[in-house]
Amino acid sequence: MRDLEVLRLRRSVRKFLSKAISKVELEKMVDAARFAPTARNVQPWEFVVITDKSKLKQLAALAENARFLDQAAAAIAIYALDTKYYLEDGSAATCSVLLAATALGIGSCWVAGDKKDYCQAVGVLLNVPVEMKLVSLVALGYPQEADAFKEIAKRQLKEVLHWEKF
Repeated sequence: MRDLEVLRLRRSVRKFLSKAISKVELEKMVDAARFAPTARNVQPWEFVVITDKSKLKQLAALAENARFLDQAAAAIAIYALDTKYYLEDGSAATCSVLLAATALGIGSCWVAGDKKDYCQAVGVLLNVPVEMKLVSLVALGYPQEADAFKEIAKRQLKEVLHWEKF
């Protein structure tokens, strides 16, 4: 097994350099996501990679908590078929994108999708079939801040871990 450092260093990054992300790196992130856990191995997910600046600006205008998408180098829209566990499966895939981005030195930020009022408009913009559910948008870019991946304080393990009972 490899070091788990990527889990400790992953952060939400909302300020990006104006540097493109290569197609190879974007494919690596989606490839990592397709190996995410999925209930009954249904694999209901589909991934739309967005690098076009005008589309990124349109996404930023649609999602009120994601205005920073207009400064991102790319975004990945994670969709899932409306299966029993689409949200769990799509969320697992989203986490894999975030961790893969960190491993590649690329900043990322999860933007909520499921049940948001902009889901339909995002689907129209990206030409997604209407039966697909938007699970998340992931903003991607090289971090503007040099210390974007520094470890930050988290609650201690002894504060959150319970054995046998709460």
